Order: sequence, then structure tokens, then C-alpha cells
Amino acid sequence: MAQQEWLYGLHAMQSVLEQEPERVMEVMVLKGRNDERLTNIVNQARRFGISVQFCQRKALDDKVNGEQHQGVVARAKPARVLDEADLDRILDSQSQPLILVLDGVTDPHNLGACLRTGDGAGVHAVVVPKDKSASLNGTVRKVACGAAEVVPLIQVTNLSRTLKHLQTRGLWIVGTAGETDKTLYDVDLKGPTALVMGAEGKGMRRLTKENCDELVKLPMAGSVTSLNVSVATGVCLYEIVRQRQA
Repeated sequence: MAQQEWLYGLHAMQSVLEQEPERVMEVMVLKGRNDERLTNIVNQARRFGISVQFCQRKALDDKVNGEQHQGVVARAKPARVLDEADLDRILDSQSQPLILVLDGVTDPHNLGACLRTGDGAGVHAVVVPKDKSASLNGTVRKVACGAAEVVPLIQVTNLSRTLKHLQTRGLWIVGTAGETDKTLYDVDLKGPTALVMGAEGKGMRRLTKENCDELVKLPMAGSVTSLNVSVATGVCLYEIVRQRQA
């Protein structure tokens, strides 16, 4: 396992300093940039006794492989990886759990966007397989705009087995697939629900699909046949929110 990870971006840095300051070992800030948000991050880091260095842009760019760091980069201890036992603890604490399951979403930008939308929609956890999935890195955290620090990301060894387990815990497993006749708006999503979204391009794997209680699709009126997975996730989650509030 990696001994450290690089975090970057204003939202991600603010969030990790609020939620898990003990992970941050060092903060590097762009020299000469003076704005309020960056100053707040520097002050907060110093309050926790974290070393702050002011660096030239190239030093920051080199740490993040060309990603947009917004003038702040931090060296941090890796976060603890959450697993099936953590998922059970989350389910025990919720009367109406809403779980988002991502089957093979490998683009870190999409994973970050799904975490951000999931946080907005009140998702209690996001579940991904350990293999063939983006992991929680600096890019995911930056795109998630702080949601990566508050929405639990659960990595499971066997996704099909986890879906079966969710069924035994009383969740209705709703998967998205283009080949069904039923649309998202035809099903009751008010109860304990696990929403399963497939990978970019390929959709859900066969075994994942077979473990769903219901398959739904988004109605597509134009010439494109599918939406980006993070956009589709947002549409589906907010239909669940709408039904639950109605």
C-alpha cells in the first residue's frame, strides 16, 4: 500500500483539513498567490501544526501530473480503505438506506463527480469493486469538491456477493440498462434502495445485471443513445430524492 498520497484543489484541501487533519503531513502553496480561501487553508494547516511551504508553480505542477491544483498541494497519509464490514455498520445506522453501486467506473473524474452528486442526494455510501474501478486518489478528491471526505467509499472483493447481501438486508437493487422497456419513472424508489450504475461505455457486467431486482433506463429523446455515467447517476439519484420527498 502507498505510504503517502498527494491531495490538491481548494475544496478537497479544505475538506480534508476539516474532516481528517491528522492525515496531512505537509502543505505546499503557490508563492505570490494571496486569496482568501488559500489564506484560510494556510491558517488552518498552521493551527494543526502542519508544515506549510510556499513554492513556485512548477514544483506544484510536478506533484500532480498536469492536473489543476488551484495553487495548493498536500502530502498526506493514505485514508483507511473501507470494506464490507463498514458497509454493514452504515446499513445498521439507517432506516431508509440509499446506496450507490458503481460497476467498473474507471475514470477518476467520473468517480469524483458521482461522489459529489451522491453527497448532494443524501447517499449513505458508494460501493465499488476492488478491481476494475477508479480508486480514491487526488483527482477523485478534487473533482468531488469535498464529498470524498464525507461520503464513505466502500471497496468490495465480490460485487455480486455484495448485491446479494444488500438484498438480505432489505434493499431493492435497481440497475440501469439500455435493453429494458421500463424507465426510471415507472418504478417505486421510495424504499431502501441500491442504485447500480454500469461502467463508461460497457454498462453493467452480466453477473451484476443478474443480481438486480429491477432494470430501468433513462428515456432518450435525441440522437445520442446514452449519457455520461456521472450525469446519468445524478438524474437517477434525484428521481429517488423526488419520490422520497413527495
